Amino acid sequence: MTRFAAFAVIFGALSCACSRPAANTNSAPPVAQLPPSPEPAATVTPGPPKLQAELLDNRDKTTTSPIGKFDFKNYTYELPRGWQNPDGSTDITLVNGRVAPKTTQTDETMDPDEKALAKSERRIGMSYVTTKFLDMTGDGQDEAVVILKIETEGSAIPQVAYVFAWKDWKPELIWPFRTGDRADGGLKDIRVENGLVVVELYGQDRFILGQTETSKVTGDEEQLCCPLYFTRSFYKWNGNAFLMQGKRLTYPMGQPNAIPEENVADRVNNPQNANKKSK
Repeated sequence: MTRFAAFAVIFGALSCACSRPAANTNSAPPVAQLPPSPEPAATVTPGPPKLQAELLDNRDKTTTSPIGKFDFKNYTYELPRGWQNPDGSTDITLVNGRVAPKTTQTDETMDPDEKALAKSERRIGMSYVTTKFLDMTGDGQDEAVVILKIETEGSAIPQVAYVFAWKDWKPELIWPFRTGDRADGGLKDIRVENGLVVVELYGQDRFILGQTETSKVTGDEEQLCCPLYFTRSFYKWNGNAFLMQGKRLTYPMGQPNAIPEENVADRVNNPQNANKKSK
């Protein structure tokens, strides 16, 4: 090889080396591909609690007493105190478990006599809810506790309980009482425990006094749909009436085994005991 040829080979090799791209030592590492994010699960909003659940469960729905065969869905009941019709009638007859309310519209432009007549034609409606068979009097025989709903053509659920004994082969009413509307003193449950009648109403210190539910405790404000408390009270038959026994116990909803507040209204309504629990 001539000196010129050798020089050409060396020059060509150097030229190839110089023409190669240099390695990029500053290039970013490859980015890992993350899996796609899962779709968020649908949020289920809980509905209002089923305030009639205990009344409508399967407890105490049968009996061997003759009263268990009586047809309470087709029967005449006395109207509860405070719910009489405008015409003064004091009873109501269910047919197949219901009687529809009758409403009439009035306005200020009506003739006074026409307006009065329209109001007088209004009638309360009622519908059958359930019947429980319990030994309410302690005589070894079941009585019937018939629970009816007052029909208001609205969302309110005031109810009436009628306690019937069986006498002379027919039902004899021994204790009618009304309850409030859902969280406002509505009926939660009625049963017999250890010889006492247990009545539970929604709300703080709500109980039955005679034939009607008591009014709200001061400050007991809550949504009608969703009570925060319920009150358990106890009654015993003395041969003529059901009389309250012991203290009235208020529990937080869903916590029937919590330490209850006792006789809340007595404490709230007495400033001297505002910071004390009833003893």
